Amino acid sequence: MTNRSLGVRRSALLAASVAVLGVLAGCGSGDGTADGSGTESGTAAPATGTTAPSASQDPSGVPTDAVSNSLTPSSTPSPAGATRCHTSELSASVGRNNPGAGQENFPVVLTNRSSRTCTLYGYPGTAFVDASGRQLGPDPERSATGPQTVRLAPGQSAWAGLSFANPEVSGARTATPAALLVTPPDEEDPLKVAWKGGEVPVSGDEASVRLIPFSPGTGA
Repeated sequence: MTNRSLGVRRSALLAASVAVLGVLAGCGSGDGTADGSGTESGTAAPATGTTAPSASQDPSGVPTDAVSNSLTPSSTPSPAGATRCHTSELSASVGRNNPGAGQENFPVVLTNRSSRTCTLYGYPGTAFVDASGRQLGPDPERSATGPQTVRLAPGQSAWAGLSFANPEVSGARTATPAALLVTPPDEEDPLKVAWKGGEVPVSGDEASVRLIPFSPGTGA
């Protein structure tokens, strides 16, 4: 075979390989657990499209209503809204703290207890509450991390990160919650989880609680 013929053959093989890679890239992941392709629409807004009623506040700035708008689900309805996980199909738990760099980091876990596959997209609504149901501390802040659609087969879980500065380091005023209320995205009814993570910041410059959106797994 001449050098010219060999060069033509190599060029043809390279072109075919590029075409195959393009087809594979268009297929995306096929595991059915998470899809970051952006085909789901949604932003950190209430599921109903309206803002939840504002909570009244005492002079310290702490909401006095039992549940404030921090429980508002965080994503708008998406094209896959019909397949979303409903509160009645889920159980909630809080995983073990994974502290680091002056931060306390807890995974908030939702598990599909239904017999169908459903989806989560976005952030949970969360609120620390005392034994009487009164909210402790300000509403959480949401990270700029882009959400992904997480598909949950029966028995599968997804987790969202909840973190705050260690009060002993930050100097924030603290309280010990009785429970954490967790509302799935696009839902209105919360799930109640006993809080065993100790004190949390409720006022001061470092009282912010931050959330990252749902990812597959338990965060363990």
